[in-house]
Formats: sequence, structure tokens, C-alpha cells
Amino acid sequence: QVQLVESGGGLVQAGGSLRLSCVASRRTSSTYAMGWFRQAPGKEREFVARIIWSGGSTSYADSVKGRFTISRDNAKNTVYLQMRSLKTEDTAVYYCARMSRANSGYDSWGPGTQVTVSS
Repeated sequence: QVQLVESGGGLVQAGGSLRLSCVASRRTSSTYAMGWFRQAPGKEREFVARIIWSGGSTSYADSVKGRFTISRDNAKNTVYLQMRSLKTEDTAVYYCARMSRANSGYDSWGPGTQVTVSS
């Protein structure tokens, strides 16, 4: 099973930027897609963004569209989430996840990284 580790979280003021990284423990050539999710205190985990590994097609939650950008680096087995114009409501633990096959669901998850946006 692929292990995922997120990094790049922290404390930032509203309007600021952060870039999250997620490194996979081994080659992701068999990966169909990588996604970012988040969970705020007292709320359910929600989808943030997804990238199809082959081809790079992306999709976003409406709440982050135009502010967040997901990208990947095949050579580094890494997926990124560039977050701009951060809002206090973006405060959450952010998780990356891997989908090994189309429509199979996300089968590997990282431990998460905390993002806190202050007003």
C-alpha cells in the first residue's frame, strides 16, 4: 500500500497563501487520481480538489474554485495544493488521498496537516 505524508500546513492570516505537499512512498504510476480533502472541527471531511494522474485533469469544490490549485510532479511522486486568498473558513486539517483505479474510491490516506487561517 502506498503511504502518503502531507506537509506545508501552518498558521496564516486571512488573504495569505500556503502550499501543501503530499509525497507518496513509492512510484505512483499505478495511481488513477490524487485528491485533497479537509475536515474542520465539528464538521465532516469534505472534498477539496482532485487531479487525474495521467493527463492532469483537475476538479475543485465550489468553495475553493479560483483560489486553490492542485498540481503534481510525477518524478517526485508528489501532489501539491497551492492555496491563495485564504479565508478563516479554510481552517481545517487537510488530507491527501490516492485513488488507484477509476471509481474505486480513495484507498490510501495521509495523516493530515493542520491549516489555520486567522482573521
